[in-house]
Formats: sequence, structure tokens, C-alpha cells
Amino acid sequence: MSGFIIHDDGQGCFGPLTDLRPAFRLRSGAQWTSQRIARRLAREPVASWVPDSLADVHADTAHRPVNELPEGDALLCVNGRWSGLESMKAPGASSVLVNADGEVVMANLPRADAEAWLREGTLPGDVTRTPVEAVVYRYPWDILDHLEAAILDDLSTCPVPLMADDRLHVHGDHPVHVHPTAEVLPGVVADTTAGPVVIDDQAVIRCNAVLIGPCFIGPRTVISDGAVIKARCSFGPDCRVGGEVGSTVFQAHSNKSHDGHLGDSLVGSWVNLGAGTTNSNLLNTYSEVIVRLDPESQSAKTGRVFMGSIIGDHVRTAISTRLMTGSVIGTGSMIATTAAPPTTVPAFSWLTDQGARVYRFSKFMDVTRTVQARRSMSPGPGESAALERLAEAAAARDGG
Repeated sequence: MSGFIIHDDGQGCFGPLTDLRPAFRLRSGAQWTSQRIARRLAREPVASWVPDSLADVHADTAHRPVNELPEGDALLCVNGRWSGLESMKAPGASSVLVNADGEVVMANLPRADAEAWLREGTLPGDVTRTPVEAVVYRYPWDILDHLEAAILDDLSTCPVPLMADDRLHVHGDHPVHVHPTAEVLPGVVADTTAGPVVIDDQAVIRCNAVLIGPCFIGPRTVISDGAVIKARCSFGPDCRVGGEVGSTVFQAHSNKSHDGHLGDSLVGSWVNLGAGTTNSNLLNTYSEVIVRLDPESQSAKTGRVFMGSIIGDHVRTAISTRLMTGSVIGTGSMIATTAAPPTTVPAFSWLTDQGARVYRFSKFMDVTRTVQARRSMSPGPGESAALERLAEAAAARDGG
């Protein structure tokens, strides 16, 4: 049993962040959660198992079987919501590892039992349960709670070579890693007092930017002139980031090129935040932030005083948009209001000062194809189908 099945059991509540990806494909540090799990276990996933609604979109990019069992009489199934931050061995035959909250972290089961577990969530009555200490993400704020630890863990084995020149002004004892293909313009400062700074392949750090570790600048990402990138930031490939950003993760291909504050936030892919878009990450009362992940769900306590925005894929905001503390912006939404939008915006909302309506899907896809073509990309068939289902649900919600 050299590999494992990475499993999204559908029990996480991540709002719009998992509309178009399984939970283990969330960037929860400098890496996807699945990448950290594979590194921790020193073995690679040989298949993935996801909710049916995500099977097609995940198959667009999975490069391994989706919702198909691999060969073998016994199969190791790993919970894709496990943070991968703890070192542990795979369980023995017919046994599972369970954390203090009762979440199954790993299950080593005979083939028929493994299939029942993956399809129905049922375990055999005689299975051996071994308690372990393990962080299993359930909500977006769980990722933020453990973001610093995850980034530090991911960067501890970073393959980017150590900087060997004076392209940055460095303050602090942690290392700076700059990929040989990255471009660093004059005046860039790296503060590594609290953690390393890593600048990956073909990234560009423009003049007078400040990078505070721990932080990760992903491949081909551009940091704007004068940007202040505070600690605990991670930007996936092909992002554009400017202004003041702290304790925030961008999945990939997202833009916040201009001034404005963004803090304690999780941002999906293909997001464009207009110039001056700013969020609040702290209530005036300094009290715990309450979040409602979608219009049909109950409000949830986050346990956090600092809690910014959860922004789904393909969201676009107009200039000077204000996002209130704990805002959740649904996939495919367009916000162009002079007042702050509601703190929970449903998917495919088109918000202006004239009111709210559903974003027409044909127009949305025209814009999406135009945006992705600028990066020599296009929506895959699974992604297109998943987006259409979300748009149809939005239209039904609106009575259209």
C-alpha cells in the first residue's frame, strides 16, 4: 500500500471556497492541503474521492482517477480536511485514526469496507479506533487559525534556492529564498524577523514593496510598487497583489493590484478586486465575529476577533468597494455599489445601487472566457458545467 486515496467527505463548511474545488485543493498555507498531506506521509495520492457535485470539475485538473477505487485488497483513505501539520503513521489493517472531535483522519480498510466508507460514510462495527492529535479543518476560519503554522511548515521544505545576492534589503534572521527566474526591483524590503520570505518562479516584486515573513509569493505573481505584504500571506500562481494585505491567502489567478486593505481573508481563483477595495477585519466592539457562509445557513461563531472576507471564485468588485467584517461573497458575484454590500452575498449576484439581480450566465461566461484568455487559459468542461449549475440554482432562488 504505497499510495492513498485523498478523500473530501463533504462534511466541511467552507462556503463558496469549495463550490469549484474539493476541500483538499484549498491553499491552506503555501501549498494545497493535499500537497502538505502527501509530504507529511511521504507518499502520493493514487486516487481522489469527492462529492458527486465536484467530480467533473475536479477531473478537469486531477491527473488521477476521481471516484474510482485503485487496485488493492486494502486501501488507505486519508481525510482531505486534515491539515497535515502533525506527523503520524498510517493505521494498521482494519483500523482508523480519530481526532478529539471524532473526525476520522485516516482509515486503512479492506476494499469493500473502504468503498462503503467513501460512498456512504459508514465504518464496520469491528473497526479499531485509535485517538490522535490532529487538526481537521471544518470552516474557513480553521484555516486562518492555523495559517501561520501551515505556511511555516510548507516553507520549511521549500525547494526555491536561497538568495545569493543583494536584491533585497533584509531585516531578520530567517532566510529569504528567491527563485533564479524571479525579478526583484530596487527598494524591496524583506522583514524576516518572524519567518522566511519565499519568492517563487518568475514572480516579480516591484519597487519599494515590503514583504513581512512568513509569506509566500507564488509563481508568476506580481507584487505592486509600494505594496505592504504583512505576515501570514500566501499567493498562488499568477496573482497580482497591491496595497496592504495581511494574513490572507489567494488561491490562484486573482487580482488586487491597487491600493486598499485586505486582512484575515481567503480569496478564491479568478477574483478581481477593483482599485480601492477595502475590507474590515475587526469590529468596532472588538467582539467575536459571527459569519453566515451562505444565505440558507445559520450564522456561526468563528472564535476570532480578527476575521475578514471569504471571497468565492470569479468575484469582481468595483472601485472603492467596502467589505464589512466577516463578509462572504458568493461565487460569480459582481459588486458595484456605493454602500457596503450585505455581509452574505449569494452566488451569481449582480449588485448595483439600483438593486440586486442574478448575473446572466451567458454574459458571465463571456467575461470569464475573456479573462482566462488573457492568461492563455479557458474554462474546462467540468468547471463550465459546475458554474452553470450554480447559476441555475441562483436563478431558481430568485424565482427566475
